[in-house]
Amino acid sequence: MKKKVVLAFSGGLDTSFCAMYLSQEKGYEVYTALANTGGFNKNDLKKIEERAYKLGAKKHVSLDITQEYYEKSIKYMIFGNVLRNGTYPISVSSERIFQALAIINYAREIGADYVAHGSTGAGNDQVRFDLTFDVLAPEIEILTPIRDLLLTREYEINYLKEHGYEADFTKMTYSINKGLWGTSIGGKETLQSDQTLPKEVYPSQLQKTGEEILEIDFEKGEISAVNGEIYTDKVKAIQEIERIGSRYAIGRDMHVGDTIIGIKGRVGFEAAAPLLIINSHKMLEKHTLSKWQQYWKDQIGTWYGMFLHEAQYLEPVMRDMEAFLQNSQSHVTGTVIIRLQPYHYTLVGIESDYDLMKTDFGEYGEINKAWTSDDAKGFTKITAIPTKIYFNVSKRTRSFRANAL
Repeated sequence: MKKKVVLAFSGGLDTSFCAMYLSQEKGYEVYTALANTGGFNKNDLKKIEERAYKLGAKKHVSLDITQEYYEKSIKYMIFGNVLRNGTYPISVSSERIFQALAIINYAREIGADYVAHGSTGAGNDQVRFDLTFDVLAPEIEILTPIRDLLLTREYEINYLKEHGYEADFTKMTYSINKGLWGTSIGGKETLQSDQTLPKEVYPSQLQKTGEEILEIDFEKGEISAVNGEIYTDKVKAIQEIERIGSRYAIGRDMHVGDTIIGIKGRVGFEAAAPLLIINSHKMLEKHTLSKWQQYWKDQIGTWYGMFLHEAQYLEPVMRDMEAFLQNSQSHVTGTVIIRLQPYHYTLVGIESDYDLMKTDFGEYGEINKAWTSDDAKGFTKITAIPTKIYFNVSKRTRSFRANAL
């Protein structure tokens, strides 16, 4: 009997080569699986399925994990206001983890002998796939033809042609990965330190001028409505915000950071919905959370994003951080008002019953209602005591040393 291998399949050149190579050269029974995290429409999925069977797959499946991706990852990235290095909403890196989870679960379900992916040895994805596979199913061997054989793009194309399969694998100037939580763009300018991507490279081009008001409602940290329309399906809410924001070409930036394999990496991205949602959520938290809640959420959010990016989603501490983030959201309810304009946006303000500015204690810079002027004088005097002691001792110490000399 032929041994079964489940191949993480996207339909691109590398995974197309793997499908044919594993079935024809190695004689495996190849099961191709595409884990969709919101980056493929029905037409895309149909074409990919047709390609898989032409390449020799015994069976192809499309695993829609978009809802799971939101519930187990995006939700917590919003709670934690996760932007890697203050910029990047870790779009592709978080997707890869959940794609790897879906692939290995499918492999175990059908009793596969092997699991395979088309990553090279030069990027982060190899670690994300390998680590997830090895932790959850150490009994299933991992196959990585592209990495092991050190293949060139030209070799892969020629191999497919020689074996009767031809497709338009013309090398594109840019590599584009699209998903629910943003689109990454790599190539050419991203390989340099002194250049940025030209406007025409971004998939979403400017469609609207002037300005528009967008309102996002949150309930306990999760999106509940967009422009007054209630959404129980949070994925659809994100897609609607993306649709509105992308028309203004909002959410473009360049991320520079440390890769899992130790080198610096640079990637362009567009993520209208993630940036609008995260920054709106963060503004609402400034009004509804205490000073120390915000401080510790910043620390937890940074660590959570770093661990997720570096393939540590299965580390138990991630569940502890999720519990903290979830608990912090009990008062993060209200409406955030945003003004959209071409290429940028402005956070106008918020409305919330939990707004800590709306109290009877006073109005900042205007009037104090909960304390007297004598209270303020006494508070300031006592607050200054530790610093006064330090300077007093330092002054005496310096004088003593000067006299001794």
